[in-house]
Amino acid sequence: MDFSLSEDEAALQKLAHDFATREIQPQAARFWEEARCPTEILRQMGELGLLGLLVPEEWGGAGVSTVGFVAAMEEIGHADQSIAAAWQAHVTIGSLPILLNGDDAQRERWLRPLAEGRVLGAFGLTEPTAGSDAAAIKTRAEKVDGGWLINGQKAFISNAGTDMSFGVTLLARTGEDDRGRPRFGVFVVERDTPGYHWGEKLRGIGWRALDTRELFFDDVLVPDDHVLGDPSGGLAKFLGTLDVGRISIAALSTSLAQAVFDLALDYAKMREQFGQPISKHQAIQFKLADLATEIEACRWLTYRAAALRDAGEPFRKEAAIAKLRASKTAMWAATEAVQIHGGYGYMMESEVSRFFCDAKVLAIGEGTNEIQHLVIARELGC
Repeated sequence: MDFSLSEDEAALQKLAHDFATREIQPQAARFWEEARCPTEILRQMGELGLLGLLVPEEWGGAGVSTVGFVAAMEEIGHADQSIAAAWQAHVTIGSLPILLNGDDAQRERWLRPLAEGRVLGAFGLTEPTAGSDAAAIKTRAEKVDGGWLINGQKAFISNAGTDMSFGVTLLARTGEDDRGRPRFGVFVVERDTPGYHWGEKLRGIGWRALDTRELFFDDVLVPDDHVLGDPSGGLAKFLGTLDVGRISIAALSTSLAQAVFDLALDYAKMREQFGQPISKHQAIQFKLADLATEIEACRWLTYRAAALRDAGEPFRKEAAIAKLRASKTAMWAATEAVQIHGGYGYMMESEVSRFFCDAKVLAIGEGTNEIQHLVIARELGC
């Protein structure tokens, strides 16, 4: 299979590279120290058309291929993981549920501003007692006169509390079927809706410039036209969206592995011990060779999953494989890169240390790696 980029995909990759090199990378250390989501950068990305990549042109997006999105993601993630994380969450789980499940009026009202980069999208799934077990969520939406009354709490939700956030699309329990199994619906809650509020920005090990918070819903009333599709079939719809998010996280992981590899290689060529650059010592050469091999494997696994999606073929297993392999590789690559840097890599002032801190969450977000193993096993027929 030929994974060469088309002319349009290559142009998108260059656009993302040039923007990341000019606007993101020089400010990445400051964004980290400030620990805030730099929405001014995301707005600039919106002006370039980067916030609606997977949305068709008829709804204000660019309608690019998944392969093109992956190529652009590698460039943004290579410069800064927090901004790339906010961007990928917006492009995938923040926008696609409305595209895939909304009607035309809902797409015009909410999807178009998201795709045009005027607002930032978020999706609320995880709760204090429900993460990998998505069916265990307790947030409820009760049918009442005039719409739905939502009560509950969401945890670790990104993009919902910035000055650019439009609100949140969330999954809520709507009742039970005849066999007592829970049913779920997908609802849009706009930011100024009475009863909807959020907590302080959470402090994580990494992704410090990503806005992540708890969300609270206290008798939040939304009208019927804020329900996306069937109010009893939301869980399956959203879990399907996660498959795209896994390709995105695989690309983000690959970009981190590539970034720390580049830093380690440059440092190894410059740092001298025992009378020569450490890149001339076999111990370091073998580390770098192993890193290059694994990164290349992750890249093609990710492109393979993206190409399958673009071709309209099943890609759930391939997306899970790519996410699993790439997130593991990112953590390992960051560890090896710090080791090659030695004491300098351990200092928080070093660029490689920030990537090291960012690496761990890649094995948790968009489905933990334990869940990826389950997805792969089920796709194998186990």
